[in-house]
Amino acid sequence: MKNIRNIHLRFTLLLSLGIAVFSSCERDFSDDVKFAAFSNNGDIFTDEPVGLTDEFFDSFDPNEGANPEGFGTDDNVAFMGTSSIRIDVPAPDDPDGGFIGGIFLDRGDGRDLTGFDALTFYVKGSITATIGEVGFGTDFEENKFAVIAQNIRLSTDWRKVIIPIPDPSKLIQERGMFFFSAGTQTTNGFGYTFWIDELRFEKLGTIAQPSPTIFFGQDISTPAVNGIEFVITGISQTFNLASGINQTVSAAPAYFDFSSSDNSVAIVNESGEIVVVGSGNSSITAQLANVRASGSLDITSNGVLPTAPLPMELAENVSAIFSNEYANAVESIFEPNFGGSTTNLQLLSNDDEDALVYTNNNFTGIVFSNTLDGTSRTTLHIDVYPFDESTAVDVQIRDVGANQVLETNTTTGLPDGDDVDRRFLIEGLTPGQWTSIEIPLDGNLAAQRNNLGALILAGGPNFIFDNIYFFTE
Repeated sequence: MKNIRNIHLRFTLLLSLGIAVFSSCERDFSDDVKFAAFSNNGDIFTDEPVGLTDEFFDSFDPNEGANPEGFGTDDNVAFMGTSSIRIDVPAPDDPDGGFIGGIFLDRGDGRDLTGFDALTFYVKGSITATIGEVGFGTDFEENKFAVIAQNIRLSTDWRKVIIPIPDPSKLIQERGMFFFSAGTQTTNGFGYTFWIDELRFEKLGTIAQPSPTIFFGQDISTPAVNGIEFVITGISQTFNLASGINQTVSAAPAYFDFSSSDNSVAIVNESGEIVVVGSGNSSITAQLANVRASGSLDITSNGVLPTAPLPMELAENVSAIFSNEYANAVESIFEPNFGGSTTNLQLLSNDDEDALVYTNNNFTGIVFSNTLDGTSRTTLHIDVYPFDESTAVDVQIRDVGANQVLETNTTTGLPDGDDVDRRFLIEGLTPGQWTSIEIPLDGNLAAQRNNLGALILAGGPNFIFDNIYFFTE
């Protein structure tokens, strides 16, 4: 029989953390200062929750599809003792939500986990499904020391799961005891049940061979100008377990110590956020618990971005897409997130002039929120700043068909059909300076420009655009 209890819904992302306040008074002699100690109890759930909030399951937001109804305890199933946590994973069409997930929070101000090296628990499923994510350190606030392991395979027998702690010395006051998220991606949409028991932090002493990575272990090079920002991604830590299995977890940036080889070129903070501040070269690297992480970002900056040429067309002859000199004729989506796109886009402000910085572009688009009637326009203008000689940007002008669908394949960036007249290759430009490009609206577009819907940008891969507008010569 399933006993539903201790359920608490999380409708906001804010929790109030208790703050310990210390007072002192003057003394004639110096005393040793004793700071408040946090609980070092590693148990989270044995036969009942240990040191957790009374309603210890905080569900993800039901407004985002989370199902809060499938969590409870089961007095008939246990690995050890008399009770276990029972989680019923819903089908995608369940009216209460199509997936289940949430966190367990410590009842007090947090726990001192520096004496442990792993989160462990026993788990079994009603079928051989896969739990999407499990971990700890998520507290619905900073999530500063979050750790996530993906694709935990279930058996119909009890199995022990080990989630290594990347650097226990960081966890002197942690509230996020457990995190999980599960759906039916591996069961063809069929719901299932899994049970968790003996959930705790342990000191195993068999967590070995740490291998941290940033940028998925790749050494990446990128051009830049002052003001461009990057975020360190692909952050993980891999350990070898006693079983011989290598367990990889995604680790929050706060576990790492990031560094820049030249802070006059680029600076990086503890959150892995990089800002380019000067010309030259800088390499961004990292360590985790004094182990050098594989992967790096090599930045070559041209310094201050020159201002793009000042447009000279009269406003009445212009239908602007992106320019500080003209009012937009239509609002646009500059990051359409096409499937398969590797593009990074940033809006860069320079002396009150904005520019669109594209790095690692394979294909992306500027999709108009409403169609644009360009019947009276004869030319598309774009100012282009290439980072290097290899820059070659394929600009594809799209109209919206009679079915009101953008006529492009948004998984490849290519047009549907052989619409070569809609494509214009920008190449042969001088690196490090602006060039004004003008593309005539002729060929097929001459009869289709009354219903323009997007610009598709393929190739590059690194360039800057400004002053994008249609005009009449």
